[in-house]
Amino acid sequence: MISDQPTPEPTRRAGDPAPAGYACWGDQIEEAAHQQMRNARSLPVSVAAALMPDAHVGYGLPIGGVLATDNAVIPYAVGVDIACRVRLTVFDLPAETVDRFQDRLAEFLERETRFGVGAAWKGSRRAEHPVMDADWRITPATADLKDTAWEQLGTSGSGNHFVEFGELEAWPNHHGIPAGRHLAVLSHSGSRGAGARVASHYSKLARDQHPELPKELSHLAWLDMRTDGQEYWAAMELMGRYAAANHAVIHDRLADAVGSLGGGVACAVENHHNFAWKETHEIDGRRREVIVHRKGATPAGKGQLGFVPGSMAAPGYVVEGLGDPRSLDSGSHGAGRVMSRTQAKKVLDPEEVRAYLRERRVRLLSAGLDESPQVYKNIDRVLDAQSSLMRRVARFTPRIVKMAPSGERPED
Repeated sequence: MISDQPTPEPTRRAGDPAPAGYACWGDQIEEAAHQQMRNARSLPVSVAAALMPDAHVGYGLPIGGVLATDNAVIPYAVGVDIACRVRLTVFDLPAETVDRFQDRLAEFLERETRFGVGAAWKGSRRAEHPVMDADWRITPATADLKDTAWEQLGTSGSGNHFVEFGELEAWPNHHGIPAGRHLAVLSHSGSRGAGARVASHYSKLARDQHPELPKELSHLAWLDMRTDGQEYWAAMELMGRYAAANHAVIHDRLADAVGSLGGGVACAVENHHNFAWKETHEIDGRRREVIVHRKGATPAGKGQLGFVPGSMAAPGYVVEGLGDPRSLDSGSHGAGRVMSRTQAKKVLDPEEVRAYLRERRVRLLSAGLDESPQVYKNIDRVLDAQSSLMRRVARFTPRIVKMAPSGERPED
């Protein structure tokens, strides 16, 4: 049966160092994810780390892992879907618009979005954006990706990627977000096939350069920032601009559609994860520049806005970072999975899931069973566990949701 069972209260004090020298928030984290963090901290280039409460196993670094390194970048600690990000657009229309124009809004999502492996726009529907005027020959790995990237510009892929209309409730006086209840649209996706190709190329290069690493550490192979790391960095930065462009196209098209209902854009909030940043932090008693990898973790510097989604049937939140140095100014990027995709397909009943969504007034246009709400942790408990890292300033409730159809191979 499907239920809203609360997750256990955390027993580890927030930010307490774990035995292997990384701070950790929350205790509903599988041991395999902790082992991946211990592996990451054993690297000679590793200088600091943190684990977010939404953490679960990934390749190399766990999802929800934050790792600072010295003059080194680790492609798999950035992730396969480079610069995956979340964008929220708030409209100057009341939240009741979702119910009044539900069929129209669903039509907008069906018409203006594309999902699935290889999803693309063709002919006159191919989008324009300045990112396509960038120098895509900046690295050998990006030189032949421009045409594919252009076709996929403004698409969302598969896995846990989505575009959804919903209701935003914002509290007063927060960074220009209008107080009250408004129609909003939220998207989550990244750099698509181009990003995956870049990740594959440079991950192999890193592994080839470090044959000394044991099997369990091979996906943590690094590139030196004084040599090949610079080439990867240029490709990663381009993928970051491209991922942002994907969201810009989606939101511009949906904003134009919503304009037919008489609404304009009030504000937007955007942040990305699966990326690396050059930042200055206090490490071992002195401030120094390091490379901070946030794989499924959100930048949460003091005063920095971001968005943390829950699930298709649970709220997500606009959050304000509090700048906790123990987390390297980071927070979670979502609720985090408690059930694998394989397990979800075995144990969840599609009709029960549909009834669960109906009870919460969620209209699902398409999605796989492995993205059902029951596969995710309780988002409020996850945020409670990291109250020293970020605070909630607005709540978004999904109402009309579109994801890749059932049966699609996940790209996340």
